[in-house]
This record gives sequence, C-alpha cells and structure tokens, in this order.
Amino acid sequence: MMTEMNVTETDSTVEAGPLGPDTAGSAIASTVALRLENIVRRYKEGNGTLDVLTGANLEIRSSELVALVAPSGAGKSTLLHMAGLLERPDSGEVYIGNRAAGKLGDPERTLMRRLEIGFVYQFHHLLPEFTALENIMLPQMLRGLTKAQASERAKQLLDYLKLGARASHRPAELSGGEQQRVAIARAVANVPKLILADEPTGNLDPKTAHYVFDALSALVRASGLSALIATHNMELAERMDRRITLRDGKVVEL
Repeated sequence: MMTEMNVTETDSTVEAGPLGPDTAGSAIASTVALRLENIVRRYKEGNGTLDVLTGANLEIRSSELVALVAPSGAGKSTLLHMAGLLERPDSGEVYIGNRAAGKLGDPERTLMRRLEIGFVYQFHHLLPEFTALENIMLPQMLRGLTKAQASERAKQLLDYLKLGARASHRPAELSGGEQQRVAIARAVANVPKLILADEPTGNLDPKTAHYVFDALSALVRASGLSALIATHNMELAERMDRRITLRDGKVVEL
C-alpha cells in the first residue's frame, strides 16, 4: 500500500516517506532493473545504413533515477525503444531485471512491457473518454486485476500524488501538470521494475515541470523502481542520481 506524501500545489517539495531508499533495504538497492549489453541498432537510409547505436552499454539499479541528455538525432528515442522492448537491436542483449529479452517472441515481449515497464511521454496520452481514476485502472484490469482491486490501487496512487479530488475528472478537465501526474500514476499502476520517460516535463512551464518531476522522483524512490528519463532540462537532470549521454552511438557518463 502506498503511503501518503507531503505534497501541495504551492510547495513543490516532495518527500519520499517510509518506503524511500534509506529504508528500502540493501536487497532492493542492489537489484539491477535494466541492463543493455553491446546494443547495435542501424537503419536503412537510401542505399546505405545509418548507425545509431554502435555498442551501447547501460546498467540501472532499483530506486535510481538516470537522466539521458543528448542533442536531437543522437539516438535518445532509439535507446528508449531498445530499453522498452519496442524495437529489437540488430545485435546485443536487453535485460529487464535478470531476464534476457532478445530471444523472446512478440507475445512474451508484449507481456513483459505490460508487467515490467511503465512509459511516460511528453504528451500524457490519457484516454479522453475516461476519468483519471479509470485511466489508471485500465492497465491493471488488462493485467487481470478485478475492477475493485484496480480501483483501490488507482485511488491510492491518486491520493499519493495529491489528486484524489480529481479522480472523477476527465483529462480535458485537468491542468497540464495534473494530466502528467495521472500519466505517471498509470505508468506505475502495475508496479513495474522500470519507468521510461521521454521528455515528461517538456510541455510544462518551469514551475509545473519541477512539481511533476518531484512527484515522479518521490514515487520512484518510495516504490523501489528505477527510471531512465530523457530530458533537455539540465536543471532537472542535475537533480538525478546520474547523467548519461550518447556519443558516436555509445552511452557515456557525464
């Protein structure tokens, strides 16, 4: 059960609470959530090929927030697609937890994405005809939870993110920051190992961006998840545990 966080609209400071990294235990702290080994990805371009990833290696541990900072065209989206099992590498291996995904069939990869990985995008992609509560319930019901179980979990997450009063509102009735927090709640609803976020605050003003990042950061740490977050916001990147970039198709620590 999620514990309540101290979050207000006027104070963007978010504290992780009793499930944070200090008390999560060394077993969680030492768990590898994502490992990329020698990932190569190239695309056909005219009569030739475009080498995007040329042996990328990356390891992310639980409760760790890693910022992916690189210029447009460097391969950020490709790296996220590899990590999220949305594309297959031309060579190399992707491990989610300790399980290799390279030889899995499409149904198994889809199931792994559904259960082990949560996605947050620059645009919230909430279903407009459903309420905030229902948007968070849907992935849980697809996993097999009952409507009552999914509703209880969704309510806990909304309360955790100080959105309990907005549960019955549809996306068009929410502010940009509220929409993104609902999207974050949806991403973690199935308790994945890994959160992948592609410019999750890119459409928000600076104050709201900090507020949404604080909510995401605290939720990751309190739940023992890990997160790889692509961002152009260097101020937010500096607040994460590590910063990486892509140079000549390889992952480089900053």
